[in-house]
Amino acid sequence: MAVNAILKIPVTTITKGESEEHTDAIAIEEPLEIRLAHGPGVARKVQNISVTMRTPGNDAELACGFLFTEGVIKNVSDIKNAEHCFIACAENRENVIQVSLAENVVPNLQNTERNFYTTSSCGVCGKGSINAIRTISNYAAYDLETDAIIADVLTSLPAKLHQQQKVFADTGGLHASALFNLDGELLLVREDVGRHNALDKLIGATLLQNLLPLNNCILLLSGRASFELVQKAAMAGIHIIAAVGAPSSLAVQLAKEFNITLAGFLRGQRFNIYTVPRRILAITNREHENSY
Repeated sequence: MAVNAILKIPVTTITKGESEEHTDAIAIEEPLEIRLAHGPGVARKVQNISVTMRTPGNDAELACGFLFTEGVIKNVSDIKNAEHCFIACAENRENVIQVSLAENVVPNLQNTERNFYTTSSCGVCGKGSINAIRTISNYAAYDLETDAIIADVLTSLPAKLHQQQKVFADTGGLHASALFNLDGELLLVREDVGRHNALDKLIGATLLQNLLPLNNCILLLSGRASFELVQKAAMAGIHIIAAVGAPSSLAVQLAKEFNITLAGFLRGQRFNIYTVPRRILAITNREHENSY
């Protein structure tokens, strides 16, 4: 996370009627404008694709992850480069990032005709309809012989994530998305004031490292599991999603449609499995059967 992710401000704290002046740390939230440069030679053009409220840091990952999970681009080879723009107003250049595509790449801009403004709390705000965000994943969540995990692996993940949430520890104001292998080892974590931004940063990082699909990984969400988060995970080929909070009805519906195992309320030794339970319960069930 970038050093400018935290802002320290003076606050007044009231405790049992007594006031105290001190300094508090809060998470920075600033707009990021995502621009897309595409087309051949003299016909090349630049379009404003989205404005999202995010925590500064990992902006290239965020922009590339966003374009990928929204279906605008298909793979890392579509991207020529991604960098902040040096526009006339120098103080704003870090809040504008341009993703340049290879000249032979034609982006899928069908859904960008709608207002592509997103807020930090909602990744689907401004989208015209549910159908507009049902992008089709290149990585179908098919069953693998090796993708089952034991329950103890899942319940161990929140504590491992908490140890890595440096900015959250200081501010209490960020969401996190983390990637683990099937043995519960942490592979990657990203934080942001917006839950969908944290996941776009995570997927963007794996995209740029050419690690997709993520079909042998577990995605852990620090909050609730919403429709857009499941949709983004499906785009990356993720088979197992665990959330500390609750899933929405559309999240469950989409997880079932993409054959994704979705667990929620992951707290302590307890959690609920909403779809495709065999990936978590298969090993436990076999052990249970062998005990008779």
